[in-house]
Amino acid sequence: METQHRKLTNQTKQTQLTVLPDEKISFGQSALLGLQHVMAMDVYVVPFLIAMLIGLQTGQASALIQSTFIAAGIATIVQTHFCMKLPMAQGPSYVPLGAIIGIYAASGSGDLGWSTVLGASLIGAILVIILGYTGIFNKIVQTFIPPIVGGTIIFVVGLSLMPVGLSDNIFNGAGASINQNIYLALITAFVLIICVMLGTVFHQKGRLFRIASVIIALIAGSIAANIMGVLDLSPISQAKWFSMPQIPFADFSFSFNISAIITMIIIYIVLMAETTGTWFAISNVIDQPLTNRQINRGVIGEGIGCFIASLLGSTPVTGYSTNAGVISITGIASRRVFIAAGIWFIVFGFSGKLAALISAIPSAVIGGVFVIVCGIIAISGLQVMKNEHIGEKEMYVIAIPVILTLALTLLPDDFLYSLPTTVQYLFGSPIATAALVAIFLHKILPSSK
Repeated sequence: METQHRKLTNQTKQTQLTVLPDEKISFGQSALLGLQHVMAMDVYVVPFLIAMLIGLQTGQASALIQSTFIAAGIATIVQTHFCMKLPMAQGPSYVPLGAIIGIYAASGSGDLGWSTVLGASLIGAILVIILGYTGIFNKIVQTFIPPIVGGTIIFVVGLSLMPVGLSDNIFNGAGASINQNIYLALITAFVLIICVMLGTVFHQKGRLFRIASVIIALIAGSIAANIMGVLDLSPISQAKWFSMPQIPFADFSFSFNISAIITMIIIYIVLMAETTGTWFAISNVIDQPLTNRQINRGVIGEGIGCFIASLLGSTPVTGYSTNAGVISITGIASRRVFIAAGIWFIVFGFSGKLAALISAIPSAVIGGVFVIVCGIIAISGLQVMKNEHIGEKEMYVIAIPVILTLALTLLPDDFLYSLPTTVQYLFGSPIATAALVAIFLHKILPSSK
């Protein structure tokens, strides 16, 4: 197993890390660089979408966003410092959106609907912890995910996120015209690339530009947005500096429905298939092989994070592949940075004003960074595969998941919602579906002699 993963992650050194995962950096640097990762993640988007889709009132929506920030922070610290011990940040996943809305509606909406969602999430999280503790998930990875499949999964992670960044963040970004959004994305991306190049050309003298490239680009994009008149800072002034999050059994409760639990277990299986790609991406970027112990502990950490999120009244959290791209851009892989990011998330969760500050960054500005990060993740997958023998079988193992990823990403919502509910959950995650297809094809297709 470990030899297999060493092959998967050590085939090429695709990035020159300036700070390794276990290296210690100062508190100030950790805080600044952790904030950079937080700003590059759209953590508030998932709870915002859920609140909008199920019709939560303003106060309830704010409470959900707060809980999500706190859950992401605790889960990040648990995974980075105690469990998998890789530099990664946890955040709310898009995968369960359809299931959450379906369970909520089927359970009568209102408080009962939400308590049924949380109860199902809680039970599903416990199952994930058991999978990690018993080592069952690790055996699945060992048996079904060789380098050619792992590289394909990494590639489709980046590929599937590109259209989201381009369409949702840039072309259809709220608060500005399409022309303004495109200009903002180009300005942000241009500043990011210039900062990285300064770090590459001038080495030590330009190191600061590379390290802080993401935060510099986001600030530059926000300044440009302000000049264009599309930076809305009014929610910041209206928000409170400190506000208490939701309290279990006081502000919400848990209900257990067998159909909802089965539905959420299916979602967790899809979620784990997706997060495996994130682990491979991060492992490849930091040039360290995934060990059996790390994978088992990673699954346990994922389950604990989702369990905590449920207890806080939020939705499942998972590893964000965005951060692998940010590590590649900045060269900073210190776990201390991600612990700092986790602390920032918790601080934002208790401060409505700070959370509003992050939310105020225009979506097109985030999109300018996000699409470059997606491209870097996709290239990571190609680097994993490039030393593998690509025969006729391997061509189909790579090509069909890539085609499927694009097809599902572009699939019209009307058609998706006409399918059976279980199929909707699966097809709603192009990454998970493509990963499962890559595994299936590698197993059933005959190898060339």
